[in-house]
Amino acid sequence: MDAKLYLLDTNVISDMMRDPAGTTTKHAWLIATNEPGSKVCTSAVAQCELLFGLRRRPNPLWSAQYERVMASIDVLALEPTVATHYAELRSGLERSGTPIGLNNTLIAAHALALGTKLVSGGAEFARVPGLAVENWLSQEVT
Repeated sequence: MDAKLYLLDTNVISDMMRDPAGTTTKHAWLIATNEPGSKVCTSAVAQCELLFGLRRRPNPLWSAQYERVMASIDVLALEPTVATHYAELRSGLERSGTPIGLNNTLIAAHALALGTKLVSGGAEFARVPGLAVENWLSQEVT
């Protein structure tokens, strides 16, 4: 049986860095403890965005928080199938006049290629056909 993947977007990981005891961190912890075989991961694209943010505004506290959070999250490389999903997605969104940011297009294509849900608070992902999105930023953990 394949593991259920939770592909975390940049804004979710940023929230985990800002609030280590917050809702997003609790969601990830509950998955790790209550869903055997499930995996919390992120795209290499999200990692690029996070590292860019850390380089743009260097801060030892943020760097430490980044290291702490990323120690428990697998970073998935872009496989060749992501390129096909990206090309189809970007061209379709542009044709319909509803494009999204290029990095978000790559992240969405990555989730589509993996056949997994994207965990994000980004509203623009709602424009991506066939993409399942879960927003941990707006869900309370019970």
